[in-house]
Amino acid sequence: MSKLRISIIEDHDLTRIGLRSALQHKEDFEVVGEARDAKTGLALLRSIRSDVAIVDVGLPDMTGIELTQQFKRLQGAGEATGTKILIMTMQDNEDTVLAAFAAGADSYCMKDATIDQLAEALKVTAEGNSWIDPAIARIVLQQSQKAYANAGTIVAPNTITIKGLSAEDGEFIPAYPLTGRELEVLALIVNGCSNAEIAKQLYITVGTVKTHVRNILNKLGADDRTQVAVRALRTGLIQ
Repeated sequence: MSKLRISIIEDHDLTRIGLRSALQHKEDFEVVGEARDAKTGLALLRSIRSDVAIVDVGLPDMTGIELTQQFKRLQGAGEATGTKILIMTMQDNEDTVLAAFAAGADSYCMKDATIDQLAEALKVTAEGNSWIDPAIARIVLQQSQKAYANAGTIVAPNTITIKGLSAEDGEFIPAYPLTGRELEVLALIVNGCSNAEIAKQLYITVGTVKTHVRNILNKLGADDRTQVAVRALRTGLIQ
């Protein structure tokens, strides 16, 4: 299995060096590029193929959110690599979180996360799914509820516009009802719990949790845990 290629854009030297060292001790990762500011980071992402770039929000010349927005525009124009963006920061306020996702960030991880959590986030992101730190997951999910409740109204530029379920998507709920156990697992997914945490709380094995998660994804027609959590809130399965 080939290693995941990681770029790090972080102005704080100790943090950047620490991330590089921690990832280099993991067999699945290879750090292929580093930058201390957004301008250099943007050039790095355009020239070097990375699977995922770890981008700090507080860069000196522009924010990591602005960098993300510019890079995603370049991707849309076919002028940049297919690198996924994982925002990493200590900021968990609503404006920053929602602005990051509105700019096109693929995942969001807090700097106090463990190296194992970061490794999981990088792998999930590289696979094309979103990883949201449990510390800020509620902000994103609450925003989806607000957007659904206010469907048809104008949403501010720094928020994420999330539309209600289509008629076709809505058919998943009555057509494929969840079991009681699946609803319990779903509630814990919405709360940002990992498979291991779900297994511990429900006194079941991680393998059993994975089976339930797979069934839930299939029944709700979702591609990943984030999407299934949003869909659960939209449809009222989880209050």
